[in-house]
Amino acid sequence: MKVKTLGVVVLTALILAVVFSVSVPAAPNARNATAVPAAATPAPVPTATPADHPEIHDALASLRHAREHLEHAAHDFGGHRVDALRATDEAIHQLEICLKFDR
Repeated sequence: MKVKTLGVVVLTALILAVVFSVSVPAAPNARNATAVPAAATPAPVPTATPADHPEIHDALASLRHAREHLEHAAHDFGGHRVDALRATDEAIHQLEICLKFDR
């Protein structure tokens, strides 16, 4: 009796697995969904203006303000002021390069 009940349970599980896998739609193939035809030409890249990258311009302004604060601060922030100034200068330099590259 136990063998017959176990057989029915296993058979039911197999049938449900097959029915479920057949009834669920397949996920779209992401690679083919976003594929661009080979004959398509890319659109020209517009030049950068301050309105194009407001976050970068805001970051530059914030970094410059932070640099002024660090430069004129009364203390050295536990010995980290020189490293912070160097890192801030490098960040400003890299963001300026990003904006020049985009033009």
